Amino acid sequence: MSGMKMKHIVHETKQLSGKQAAKDGAAAIRQAIAEKGSARIIVATGASQFEMLSALIKEPDIAWDKVTAFHLDEYVGIPITHKASFRLYLWERFVSQLPLPLASFTYLNGETDPHAQCTEAGKLVAAAPIDVAFVGIGENGHLAFNDPPADFDTEEPYLVVNLDDDCRKQQLGEGWFPTFDDVPTQAISMSVKQIMKTRTIICTVPDERKSEAVKNTIEGPVTNMVPASILQKHPDTTIYLDQPAASKLG
Repeated sequence: MSGMKMKHIVHETKQLSGKQAAKDGAAAIRQAIAEKGSARIIVATGASQFEMLSALIKEPDIAWDKVTAFHLDEYVGIPITHKASFRLYLWERFVSQLPLPLASFTYLNGETDPHAQCTEAGKLVAAAPIDVAFVGIGENGHLAFNDPPADFDTEEPYLVVNLDDDCRKQQLGEGWFPTFDDVPTQAISMSVKQIMKTRTIICTVPDERKSEAVKNTIEGPVTNMVPASILQKHPDTTIYLDQPAASKLG
């Protein structure tokens, strides 16, 4: 990692790591608005983002009405009324909680033609640079829903991807679905290259169950079998960990 700027910050608890991630992400949003009058961000979902989003919506002095936001990923075939819907998650935990309405939020709708969704959302996200991406890492090392072996080469901003069994087991284990067979086998995901085009990446990864993926991401080689390891090549990425998530780091 010589010459690279990816760093990790370890806090005692997931609440503290989430608050620090939100604080640093908010500062990057304010900086973008100060420099050019607006900001463009990517927002992730899942259990790893609970504390970060709870803190982010409370950060002061953010002109949210100058912020354009994009949805990172969504299941194919899940209605917005399903508790696992990331559209529902983002509305309840982020968009509806902000003190000002966003300039716009591009949701991914997995109930319609997913390939058409990729095309439409891809044109919007690729229209201008992204300032801040809030992301996590999966138990299998995935970045967004780019499971191993991830496509590091495609230039398409969004893809329809197949979810591997480890990813689906994680979603079951987190309580989003009643049985393994209920977990979708496909999703719409922002591509690895599109995520890597972001100016600042805020990666929040709590919990011991992510510790092996964290170790492989930070200390292992860059490989599409650990998709998040590509973050080693990004010039401004910080990974926010609690003690259990960091427990296997050398």
